[in-house]
Amino acid sequence: MPSYVAFLRAINLGAKRKFPKDDIARVVASTGARDVATHINTGNVRLTSGARSREKVEAALESAFAADRGFEVPTIVFATDELRAIVDDIEELHDPALMRHYVLLLKDEPSSEVVATVHALESGPHRAVIRGRAAHLLLGEGYEAGGVDPLKAEKLLGVATNRNHTVLRAIADKWL
Repeated sequence: MPSYVAFLRAINLGAKRKFPKDDIARVVASTGARDVATHINTGNVRLTSGARSREKVEAALESAFAADRGFEVPTIVFATDELRAIVDDIEELHDPALMRHYVLLLKDEPSSEVVATVHALESGPHRAVIRGRAAHLLLGEGYEAGGVDPLKAEKLLGVATNRNHTVLRAIADKWL
């Protein structure tokens, strides 16, 4: 059975969207997934599933999360080889001089037109590099703390959730 890593969007951000990691693991297991594990309390889940496509895994998880929580939880799923490629890209693109390196994990791969538009948003020391379903936000000097997307790229890319490079590296070390 294939293994996947799922990233939940917009949980634990306020009083009304609480979803503790133990509850996440319980709900994921209720879908028939095996080898369920979570990493920190921001919605990172490893699982093994009999479903043969990430779209089917996403749909099953989103349905189960909505039934359990009473609110929608957009979920972006990657096969482990896809996530390994994203982490390899982090290693290639990361520069210690960056102030921040965030990765927008995308539900769908953007069109070539959207990729060109986002790449053109480069502003001074800030730029975006899109590879597949990952948009690397490489933020240089002048980055303001708390501002994940000063380029305003996410609104062009559809459903996404972000993680910083250190979280994705830690997940790779732990699960891949």
